[in-house]
Amino acid sequence: MKQRLLDDVSTASPKRHGGDSRPAVLLPALTLVSHPLASRVGERFVMESLPRGRPVALSRNEPLFTRVDEVVGRPLADPFVSRRALRFLPRPEGGIRLEGEAEGTQVVAGGVPGVSWDFRPEALAAGVTLELAGRVVVLLHLVALEEERSADTLGMVGQSAALARVRTRVRQVADLDVPVLIRGETGTGKELIARALHQRGPRSKGPFVSVNLGTLARELAAAELFGAQRGAYTGASQRREGFFRAAHGGTLFLDEVGEAPAEVQVALLRVLETGEMYPVGAHTPVVTDVRLVAATDAPLEDLIEQGRFRAPLLHRLSGYSIHMPPLRERREDISLLFHHFARLELERLGEGWRLEPQDPYAEPWLPAALASRLLRHDWPGNVRQLRNVARQLVISGRGQPRLQMDAALEAELGPGSPGDEEGEPTLVARRKPSEVTERELLDALRECSWDLKGTAEKLGITRASLYNLVDRSPHIRTVKDVSAEEITRCFKACGGDLDAMVRQLEVSRRALQRRVRELGLEPPTS
Repeated sequence: MKQRLLDDVSTASPKRHGGDSRPAVLLPALTLVSHPLASRVGERFVMESLPRGRPVALSRNEPLFTRVDEVVGRPLADPFVSRRALRFLPRPEGGIRLEGEAEGTQVVAGGVPGVSWDFRPEALAAGVTLELAGRVVVLLHLVALEEERSADTLGMVGQSAALARVRTRVRQVADLDVPVLIRGETGTGKELIARALHQRGPRSKGPFVSVNLGTLARELAAAELFGAQRGAYTGASQRREGFFRAAHGGTLFLDEVGEAPAEVQVALLRVLETGEMYPVGAHTPVVTDVRLVAATDAPLEDLIEQGRFRAPLLHRLSGYSIHMPPLRERREDISLLFHHFARLELERLGEGWRLEPQDPYAEPWLPAALASRLLRHDWPGNVRQLRNVARQLVISGRGQPRLQMDAALEAELGPGSPGDEEGEPTLVARRKPSEVTERELLDALRECSWDLKGTAEKLGITRASLYNLVDRSPHIRTVKDVSAEEITRCFKACGGDLDAMVRQLEVSRRALQRRVRELGLEPPTS
């Protein structure tokens, strides 16, 4: 039996909420990250019995996956996922063992095809993608026992523990009129936090004004923020209100605050300390009533050491700090975000129906290998980069039954994983199933001795597509269409030679071998 041991991936364990630094109780879980029905993405099953030594089965009919706040769940229910269960077992030294069967569901784990795998605790902490039958992808990962799963998302898509901690901190400070500093890498969605603070706070009926300090001309930044008197500088032919006045009674969000010029930093510190500001050219202070929320991806502490940022301003801005984690630390959110962005683009194009096909045998719009690859990518540009990729995939796939990778994205995401070459299906659809004729299908099956994997490769289609073509063909039958009596007669006539039986019955060798075993047939003795 083929066995793989995934490489270690170091990651920190999540902590409990409320300032308790004790590690949270972690449990293995399966989260749906890709399914022919996109509405099911995000459903989860927590394997609570596994740490107690009880195996967990995964098949077409079990376990039951649930959404947030649901009580009754649903199985995978995909017709191409076998009823023969995969089994998750606890490893004595920690981690999890996954055992499959050569005749069961085809599995690609972490980009590696095989029959059984051992996952170390470090790999589980990072998350492992499991592609099932080339159609469904689940993420095997760890979740905190007390992890919050609320339907109230605060406008932020995702259900990871990292994002749950962000939502908790937003709720803790939203109703308090204190300045908030949001920190995180570029593209993580810091403005979403600022908007959630505004909408949940007492100023929600007031204006929300967003300003990117990195885009303001340095010589005009003070006038843009605090306003200016007429004639205060060359070209000031009229009085300028400024962003602070525009945000009066509401929230002013200052993005890239680390880019603020020195004179703006001094003025911001004055506003935070006194609640007053001086418009450019004015000699009388103006009282301002604004909640200030700032954000940065810059290392402000380093800028302070370099003399480029004022330490007192950092202390004032940090009345409360919130860290937005990078996308690579919330992998179970990647698919939810991708489908969210894809749905927006598809609906704009009038193709939203692609995410919810009516035919259960239809190929998934998002190929399993591509979904798995998206999860394994590091996303240095975070959510912003993911949205751009989703838009490009949707636009380049207009009118196509399923997505495919184009050259530009191939370069952006880098080379595929080993599973993209060894596994099934490939990222780029080589041929449409509708192009395969009945005669060509039958000839390929016979030439490949009814080996379905070899036939699919010969025809240039996925195995899932081949199953679909076989099921719909009026001239091709499967083992389930052959009676026990016919199999028994053929077995005796061929002397138990399975290859000869395949040629005579013209059915899949693997499926026929299973039926022969189920019927208890033994080769005749000489």
